[in-house]
Amino acid sequence: MEIFVLVFVVFAVAILFMGIKSVPQGYEFTVERFGKYTHTMRPGLNFIIPFADMIGARMNMMENVLDVPSQEVITKDNALIEVDGVVFYQVLDAAKAAYEVRDMERAILNLTTTNIRTVMGSMDLDELLSERDQINARLLSIVDDATAPWGVKVTRIEIKDITPPRDLVDSMARQMKAEREKRAVILEAEGDRQSAILRAEGEKQSAILEAEGRKEAAFRDAEARERQAAAEAQATRDVSQAIAGGNVQAVNYFVAQEYVKTLGKFANSPNQKILFLPVEASNVIGALGGVAEIAKEAFGKDKAA
Repeated sequence: MEIFVLVFVVFAVAILFMGIKSVPQGYEFTVERFGKYTHTMRPGLNFIIPFADMIGARMNMMENVLDVPSQEVITKDNALIEVDGVVFYQVLDAAKAAYEVRDMERAILNLTTTNIRTVMGSMDLDELLSERDQINARLLSIVDDATAPWGVKVTRIEIKDITPPRDLVDSMARQMKAEREKRAVILEAEGDRQSAILRAEGEKQSAILEAEGRKEAAFRDAEARERQAAAEAQATRDVSQAIAGGNVQAVNYFVAQEYVKTLGKFANSPNQKILFLPVEASNVIGALGGVAEIAKEAFGKDKAA
């Protein structure tokens, strides 16, 4: 009897322990009763009915990553390229992920692969190389909508490498080199143009300043000639008044002045080196003496005044 009781107690304890289940953090377990889904166990300590309930699927609820293997894609302009990528996803509903799709990871991978061909096959090669963010956004939208009934959230899809054929890469390199050389020629021509403009502008300013200088010089020359003419006119009036007053010395001054001017012109003539002048030195000296007398009279009048 005691042995029977002991066996019963041990069996009861074993059954009790069979009904206690611990779920680790980041996971959820589905529970099936006689093969039918009943509920989902959350992280922590859970209880089930031994022999009637059993663990169905152990689902990882953390964000996971899938590598998309390299595949060949033909673009819209018939360029053959190789593409690979990664997919980030997270299970939001353990029951749907376990019972709505078979082999969830393989389904996500195949769905991503086929849509990569669809999306990238509808674009030109230049668009693929320059609009990778747009490709990722389109793929994410399509795959996320398709996996929503499975209780899965696709968080990111990233295209890692886009590898064009070698001959196409060489052609693109030559095209890039030609484009850079073209830009260099354009920049050089633009520099020459700006240099020519600045040089012309400098010449223009120089011509303007030179013209203004000539204008100022001509104005000053005219002013000097005007003053000289005024002085000569005044001198002529003074001599005329002196002559009218009967001053013989004024006449001598006037004659001597013109005489000296004429001699200066002969002396400065480039074609005449030797002058034969039928003049008397005493006349010239007398004329100069008359000039001196006129100056004395003029200074004497000034002092008297």
